[in-house]
Amino acid sequence: MRLFTFASDGVSSSGERMSGSVKRAALRWGTLLMAGLAAVFFVSHAWAQRAEPVSPVVVQPGVPGAPTKTLPPSTRATLPPRSSADVEFMQGMIEHHAQAVEMTAMINSHTQNMNLRSLGARISSSQSDEIKFMKRWLTARGEAVPSAMPEMPGMDMSHDAMKLMPGMLSPQQMEALRKAKGAEFDHLFLVGMIQHHEGALTMVRELFDTAGAGQDAELFDFATDADNSQRAEIRIMQAMLKKEKLEEKR
Repeated sequence: MRLFTFASDGVSSSGERMSGSVKRAALRWGTLLMAGLAAVFFVSHAWAQRAEPVSPVVVQPGVPGAPTKTLPPSTRATLPPRSSADVEFMQGMIEHHAQAVEMTAMINSHTQNMNLRSLGARISSSQSDEIKFMKRWLTARGEAVPSAMPEMPGMDMSHDAMKLMPGMLSPQQMEALRKAKGAEFDHLFLVGMIQHHEGALTMVRELFDTAGAGQDAELFDFATDADNSQRAEIRIMQAMLKKEKLEEKR
């Protein structure tokens, strides 16, 4: 038997010209062979992809100021248990925010400083919204919700009558703020609100420093956002105080 290898011009490798029927048969077999090879290639490629799945990347966010961590692919998400520190943080922060809202409520009747009025409106709006969020968070978990009622003149706010959260103004400071007007009010408000905001930063830091606390996703986002926004507002108020001192020297 004589074997032939076929070229595209219809001539065998031996130089003999093929008949029409042989050429057609060779072309059909060549087409089928190419289709078969292509099918084998795609099937092999598909199996290779199935055999080597892409490993998921698990990232754990860091606390404010800390980098994120890449966890091993075997990590499994679990719902963190509710921490008593989380509940205490939310309850305390409601009372903390309530005093800030009370301070901003004095602005319109105590000063004509438009920059301070604008800042006060921003603080009042953001912290009032955050109080609503914290109340919903506590209610959804069956925890007690503080009334967050602002301190009223004549109330007994001494010693055991009220436990002040970090940075909160004392009854004496609040009374001095109520009595002040104009530039004196501006100064007492800025100094007092910076103290107040720094206390909130302390509360956030203590929360994240507590083992097992701050792992709830909603609480983590809230505390992180509060930390960032209050740091920004502290910088604004410090700049306003600096401007105040420069004006006094003129």
